[in-house]
Amino acid sequence: MLTNSFCHIQGLGDKAEKKLWAEGIHNWDMFLSADTVNLSKAKKEKVREALVSSQKALDNQEHSYFSQQLKSSEQWRLFKEFKDSVVYLDIETTGLDVGYSQITTCVLYDGKTINYYVNGQNMDDLIPDLKPYSVIVTYNGKCFDIPFIEGTFNVKLPHSQIDLRYVLAQLGFKGGLKVCEKHFGLARNDLEGIDGYFAVLLWKEFKRGKQSALDTLLTYNCEDVLNLEYLMHHAYNLKLKTTCFEETHTLKVPKKPKSDYQADGALVKQLMHRFGYS
Repeated sequence: MLTNSFCHIQGLGDKAEKKLWAEGIHNWDMFLSADTVNLSKAKKEKVREALVSSQKALDNQEHSYFSQQLKSSEQWRLFKEFKDSVVYLDIETTGLDVGYSQITTCVLYDGKTINYYVNGQNMDDLIPDLKPYSVIVTYNGKCFDIPFIEGTFNVKLPHSQIDLRYVLAQLGFKGGLKVCEKHFGLARNDLEGIDGYFAVLLWKEFKRGKQSALDTLLTYNCEDVLNLEYLMHHAYNLKLKTTCFEETHTLKVPKKPKSDYQADGALVKQLMHRFGYS
C-alpha cells in the first residue's frame, strides 16, 4: 500500500491523494511517468522529488522515513511492505506509572514464534530480542506499552509503530481492546472478563508461590498479542475499502495459533469471586 500512497508527502493530504487515484494515478511509478497531473508545475516537481526519496527509502527498508510522515491512523500502510519484520507486543504491569510500577510479563509474536518474558526470569532479553524487527504493532502502545518499556530499560526504541487503537477508532471501533475483539467475534473463553487489574492479582498470586497463576497470566498476555495479529489483518483489509485497492491488496487473515500456556479456570473463578468480579 505504501507505493500507492501520496498522503505522506508534505502538502498532499487525503483529499489530494484521492484525486490522484481518481485521475488513474494509482502508484508512484504512474505519477513519475505521467505526462499530465492536475497539480501546479512547482508542486508536481516537489512531489516527484519526494517520490524518488520515498522509493529509495523503501528500497533500503527505511521504515521510519514513512512512519514519521504518516498520521497515527495511517500507519497501517506500513504493514504489507514491512510484514516480514513486524512484531506484535503487549505487556502486563503492576500499575500504570512507570516510576512506581514494574513490567510483570511481556509477550512478543512475529507471526511464527511466540516469546514470553517474565520479571525476575528473562525480562532483560526483551530489548535485544526486539532489535531484529522494524515495526511494532500494539493496542494503545504509543501511550502505554512503549513508553513503559522505554522508561523501564532507559532506552529509546527506534521501531515504527502501528497502534491499532488509532486505526480501529477511525474505522468506528472504540472502547478498548476487549470491546474491539468482540466486534470481530473473538472470544476469551476461560479468560472472559479478565482485565488489567485482574492481571495484577494473578501476578500477586504467583509471587505467593502459585505457578498456575503465572501460567494464567501468560495465557492472558498471549491472547492479547495473538488477537493483535487477527485485528491488524482485519483493520488493514477494512482500511483498503476506503481506497480503490481492495480487490488487489486484501490480505488473507492467518489462523490464530495456540498459546504455550493454559489458564487455570478454577483459579480464575476463585479470584473473580474473591474480588467481586461479576
